[in-house]
Amino acid sequence: MKRFEPISLEIERLAREVVDSSFKIHKALGPGLLESVYQACMVHELHRRGFRVKTEVKVPVVYEGLRLDADLRIDLLVEDQLIVELKAVDKISTIFEAQLLTYLRLLDLRLGLLINFNVPLIKDGIKRVIL
Repeated sequence: MKRFEPISLEIERLAREVVDSSFKIHKALGPGLLESVYQACMVHELHRRGFRVKTEVKVPVVYEGLRLDADLRIDLLVEDQLIVELKAVDKISTIFEAQLLTYLRLLDLRLGLLINFNVPLIKDGIKRVIL
C-alpha cells in the first residue's frame, strides 16, 4: 500500500455505509448505552446491508522480528478493509485516535472510523482517521 494516495472508492463507500449505520442506530437508541450494545447493533446493521464484519479482531504485534500476542483487538473490521472502533464515553481522548492509527499501521490499512455513541448528535461523535 502506498501512503498519500487517495482512499479507494470502495473503502470510501464502506465508510459511508458505516457512518449511515451509526446514524440509524443512534437515532433509534440514542446515547447512554454500553459499547457492547452499539457493537451488536452495528454488526447486525452491516450484515443486513450485505457486508462481512469481523469482531474483536486480534492485531499482531511484531517486535524485533518476533510476533507477539499482545492481546490487541479492534472492535470491527469491515470487508477486511476498514477498521471501526466504537466508544460510549463522555469525551474522545487523543489516546483513542493514537490507538486507531497504530491499528491501521499494524494491519497495513488506510482508513479507520472512531465512533462515539455517547453524544447528543452522532455527527459530533464520528472521527475519520487516515494513515
